[in-house]
Amino acid sequence: MSENINLAVLGLEVAFRPGADIERVQSAVRLLEERFAELRLHGGQSREALLTFLALGLADDVLQSQKKLGDVQSRVTAMLSLIEKTG
Repeated sequence: MSENINLAVLGLEVAFRPGADIERVQSAVRLLEERFAELRLHGGQSREALLTFLALGLADDVLQSQKKLGDVQSRVTAMLSLIEKTG
């Protein structure tokens, strides 16, 4: 049986299952660390507050990406419908 993959994320040890895409996980860790460092530059916030801001920022990114994806899917569906009508 394979062992878990252990990574340090913002000073915390986190274990991932062997099936995880390690390159994607490492990219996610880099993104978290970069954004945390940017937030930390503004200073005056506790670690918990910074992590909360980080989570909210990432959640907003996900919501915006989902909206854009939905818009693209709607346009593609409309284009396909138009092609089918004219074809």
